[in-house]
Amino acid sequence: MGKIPHPDDPEDVKRSDAYRQSRRKADEYKTDPEKLSALLQNAQKKAQGKRGKLKEVWDQLQAGFRLIKAYAKGEYREIPWSSMGLLIASVAYFVMPVDLVLDWLPLAGYLDDAALLAWTFQSIARDIDAFLLWEAEQPAREDTPTHSATPTPD
Repeated sequence: MGKIPHPDDPEDVKRSDAYRQSRRKADEYKTDPEKLSALLQNAQKKAQGKRGKLKEVWDQLQAGFRLIKAYAKGEYREIPWSSMGLLIASVAYFVMPVDLVLDWLPLAGYLDDAALLAWTFQSIARDIDAFLLWEAEQPAREDTPTHSATPTPD
């Protein structure tokens, strides 16, 4: 009998059919800025409702969302596709209603999402840091919220 997948093990999540599907979809999103923007909107909406469950990765998730937005608009492309694809796949997995652990399950429903997001942000930390430096150098715009390194209370 095979190993039972564990929702807080990113290796198990990455081996899941749902994650493999997310990886395939990342390539579609890469070439379609409208699809990528729609994915981002869905992810932001879902994240707002699950902020407490995602507190460990919240700041990184928000930076990832801003990175995806800048990428979709063509404003920031100084990231290898391998890193961008990983980020997009993880966000797509987060948005999927059916993944390794169904999101509506009490307590366990977001363990796989949080584990995969944490692993992703650890894996692309240098790319996120480079984006944050680039972002800090950009002139302030009205449509860009100010970001803070300190988390806001729930």
